[in-house]
Amino acid sequence: MAEDHPIILFDAQCVLCSANAQFVLHHDKARRFRLAAMQGAVGADLSRRHGIDPDDPDTIILVQGGKALRDSDAVLAIYVGLGWPWRLAGLLRLVPKILRDPPYRWIARNRYRLFGRRATCWIPTPDMADRVL
Repeated sequence: MAEDHPIILFDAQCVLCSANAQFVLHHDKARRFRLAAMQGAVGADLSRRHGIDPDDPDTIILVQGGKALRDSDAVLAIYVGLGWPWRLAGLLRLVPKILRDPPYRWIARNRYRLFGRRATCWIPTPDMADRVL
């Protein structure tokens, strides 16, 4: 499945992460991406395979073609994959990873404090449910 449709692994308990997942589903007009909550069976399995503890996730992961991107690389690849105008975010790849990742990691570590934590995992609407694993 990751070969045909890149899979975004996200923390469904994180308000920011869930909002980003909904944003991706809404703006992914080509229906390219699939999403999997790290708290679900598929997401937990894929998270562990790529070295992330699904009970304490510290990043977003994009699995495509058997490879996994994480941190700012994953976010930028997702936005580039959404097409115009979102692909303009890809220009941030010109900024060295050593400068991009520390702010990303700081937000990731503090996401619950900054944005909140959901009591229950986000559930997709019926028209988007086929894209959530």
